[in-house]
Amino acid sequence: MASHHMSRRALMAAGAASLIMPAMARAADPRRNTSSFLAQDWRDHFSQLGKGCIVCDTESRAMHFWSGDGSDYRIYPTSVPKTDELTRRGYSEIVRKKVGPSWTPTSSQMERFPDWKPVKGGAPDNPLGSHAMYLDWPAYLIHGTHDTRKIGRRSSDGCIGTYNEKIAELFEITPIGTQVRLI
Repeated sequence: MASHHMSRRALMAAGAASLIMPAMARAADPRRNTSSFLAQDWRDHFSQLGKGCIVCDTESRAMHFWSGDGSDYRIYPTSVPKTDELTRRGYSEIVRKKVGPSWTPTSSQMERFPDWKPVKGGAPDNPLGSHAMYLDWPAYLIHGTHDTRKIGRRSSDGCIGTYNEKIAELFEITPIGTQVRLI
């Protein structure tokens, strides 16, 4: 009768392989990029590219950008609203852009946080970071943040936030009139 004794080293190697194989399978999936966000197709959200498209996925906490000619597709990590009550979903568009935006708490924020005060543009404690793109929904923006701990988390009061260097990049390539969808 043959012995099926496995050495400790072989057992550890098999265990490590079982952990690595799922990651290798995900890496081979063409719909994933290096940061593990699922790639999206703009056609699943819009009937035409127009000036460009942005999809903010609150579930995966990723923002997808397509240029108007379809040649540029980028994915950015984001912060998303803390709760579903603070989350607006649907279609909007970029109506204004501002470098060094100032921030003023909304009336609902003032009710919840009476000690909050407006913050000047460019201030290191400005929750809008270095750049902001305003949607046609009042008080909803796509903006940067100085607090990088917020990215990848449910941490905003309704806006979509990303790293300052990423919002600066997106700001430069996104024209006014770009379509936006929050899902």
